[in-house]
Amino acid sequence: MGGGAVSHGAVGGEAVGAHVVGSDAEALQIADAFAATLRDGAAERDRQARVPVEELAALGRSGLLGLTVPARLGGADVSAVTLAEVFRRLAVADPSVAQVPQNHYVFVSVLRHDGTEEQQRRLLGDVLTGARFGNALSERGTKHVMDMRTRLLPAADGTLRLNGTKYYCTGALTATWIPVFALDEADRLVVAYVPRDADGVEVLQDWSAFGQRATMSGTTRLTDVAVAPENVVAHWHTYERPQVAGAFGQILHAAIDVGIAGAALADGARFVREQARPWFEAAEERAADEPHVLLRFGQLGAKVHAAEALLRRAAETLDAAAAQGPRPSAEAAGAASLAVAEAKAFGGDVAVEVASEIFGLMGASASDAAHDLDRHWRNARTHTLHDPARWKYVHNGNHIINGVLPPNHGLV
Repeated sequence: MGGGAVSHGAVGGEAVGAHVVGSDAEALQIADAFAATLRDGAAERDRQARVPVEELAALGRSGLLGLTVPARLGGADVSAVTLAEVFRRLAVADPSVAQVPQNHYVFVSVLRHDGTEEQQRRLLGDVLTGARFGNALSERGTKHVMDMRTRLLPAADGTLRLNGTKYYCTGALTATWIPVFALDEADRLVVAYVPRDADGVEVLQDWSAFGQRATMSGTTRLTDVAVAPENVVAHWHTYERPQVAGAFGQILHAAIDVGIAGAALADGARFVREQARPWFEAAEERAADEPHVLLRFGQLGAKVHAAEALLRRAAETLDAAAAQGPRPSAEAAGAASLAVAEAKAFGGDVAVEVASEIFGLMGASASDAAHDLDRHWRNARTHTLHDPARWKYVHNGNHIINGVLPPNHGLV
């Protein structure tokens, strides 16, 4: 990968003529069909660290990007249970492609909860035609993840100008819009929805992580980018009240980790059945009949299934909080945040464990680069570094022992 910028036209991220999904059941059917198109090419995309241009265009046409658009605007408005399951199924096939639209749904949610009626109709209407939101949230080199230097400020001529450098900009390279976290002149958090091809926007292909290679989660530079006031959302309001915005974004990450765990388990089992040799002391004709191998796969399978159950429980808890409307109670919002934190921490631990442990059961030949089975561990290890699991367990432990609700900062 080089470090140069790529123009919007060079990668062709905009989809045209998107299908409009009508129900939760249809969403799962389309997810299965789309996942089937991803599965066979996942290893090759990983090896090449290729930008999945065609795959993302197909995602736009599929209608999946409009799943959480409100029904009153023509969207399917699916449940968190359905959306998490869509992500899990896509991640089983290719977690890199699955991660690209994660923040898309986050910024649809921002518009739903903080956007004006005009912003919702215009920008979410764009989503229903296949437009995709990227992201420019995080920054490198600051004191911590909540320390932000990007600013949206009035210029001398009265226009709003955006300046800053972002990293981990998953999806920005091929997006239609890049929503940007910035602070305004009063140091309040806003989201600026910036067209991908706006003057002053430079998206680099400098993502060099050993996992989630095809996400292209590199740098976005913003230099005196003119932002129309009607494309700015006052996001600080979200954190002035109990909220599940953070839990919503986190559960999609959790679903990706759980999907990686399931994929690693399935690929490991397939290799043992079809290619692994039994150890001579086992006195078995097939590695698939070795009792120690069966025991360990049974243990790993139980953990994967537990992670899947926790994911669903978390999504149900999130749906229960969302059912209270835009202002859920502190107790409901806290319960959702804790359930999602538990699912994400445990699911990530399981993904890393399963993706590593299968090699001891498959044998030395499984390490051959031709199989690319190490991508499961690399993807799991990279993606689970998004935010530390240790704090998620701490917040859950504090609630279990002391009844303390989690903080309201959105990164539980």
